[in-house]
Amino acid sequence: MNMLSQIEHWGDTHRASWLVVLRVALGGLIVFKGVYFAINLDQLQALSQSVAYLSVGAAHYVLFAHLLGGPLILLGYFTRTACLMQLPVLIGAVVFVNAPNGLLAHGNSELWVSVLTLLALLLFSVMGAGKFSLDELRRKDEERSGKWS
Repeated sequence: MNMLSQIEHWGDTHRASWLVVLRVALGGLIVFKGVYFAINLDQLQALSQSVAYLSVGAAHYVLFAHLLGGPLILLGYFTRTACLMQLPVLIGAVVFVNAPNGLLAHGNSELWVSVLTLLALLLFSVMGAGKFSLDELRRKDEERSGKWS
């Protein structure tokens, strides 16, 4: 059993039911931010161009990751993959966008939201979707049909 399989197995056997609520809230937040960025695309492009390493393509990746990954996390479908897809976006948000304003700056609540979102994404990258998810339904269906190994 390779390391990735071991991490997935540990996450599948050690999850609390209350994490489902956190996963749904995380997916909802990411969908909300994706819709916000879609409505204000010019603001997102200006923000991505203000960071020296990024271009307009990064703004489109942020939009794509949020609008595709958010609903997947919300529904618990391919949750680990969707969380991994969000990680570069949130790391960029924490390091390049929000942190330069200062960790304890007045009115910098966006940094804390980004940090908590990043931590939640890391948690669900390891733990998976949980008991009430489409991933669980898919797993049970594959077990019934004998395709699960």
